[in-house]
Amino acid sequence: MRLVIYPNGHGTGRDDEGYVCVYLAIVGTDELPSNWEVNATFSICLFNHFSGNYIYSLGRGRRFHDLKKEWGFMKFISKKDLTDPSNGYIVNDKCVFGAEVLVNENKAVTECMSLTSIVDIYSYKQEFKLTNLSTLKEKWTSEEFTAAGHKWMIDVYPNGKGVKVGRCLSIYLQHVVSNNCAERVRPCFTICLKNQSSDHRHHKMSTSHWFLASKSETWGWISFIELSSLKDPKRAISS
Repeated sequence: MRLVIYPNGHGTGRDDEGYVCVYLAIVGTDELPSNWEVNATFSICLFNHFSGNYIYSLGRGRRFHDLKKEWGFMKFISKKDLTDPSNGYIVNDKCVFGAEVLVNENKAVTECMSLTSIVDIYSYKQEFKLTNLSTLKEKWTSEEFTAAGHKWMIDVYPNGKGVKVGRCLSIYLQHVVSNNCAERVRPCFTICLKNQSSDHRHHKMSTSHWFLASKSETWGWISFIELSSLKDPKRAISS
């Protein structure tokens, strides 16, 4: 397989104008048998030179075949965010993309299980209310909560973090160290700022990341929302 990147968009209707498109393509198909197909679950990642970590697209499962050899994300990241030097994606005119691919073998199904029960076990929702936001210091940390057998907290920097101090609200999911477990866990998570006047105008961002159970680390957004938008009374956003 290989990555195919369109720095200036690739949509025929130009819906992706202003975005970078990234696709995963299967190659070398001449060596495959006729009527071949490959079922794969994959994520596309982009390296952040400031944090030393990758940002991930949410994993998706797709079927590759002779008539559809490419799958991916038409709006992976905006060109504005990618080329902003303060975001840390481009250094010395270079950026690093990658892919994580899991190929599923085609096997006969001998057992069935309820997908709903899996979702019920591993899905989790937690809500926190921040009061007196304007008076908070450099960092606010939520109380500890448990999801999928792991302990987590939310870190909020009301006035921003690093190069975004005074410009954006920064927010992260923190994985709490577990000395009794050495496994890795990769949650797909969404953080949301609620709009108090409209359920259709919440500010949400989603991502996924591998956390080591034996290491305390955070993952999230240094530029979650601009402070000018957060403090705009017309937006009526609450934390």
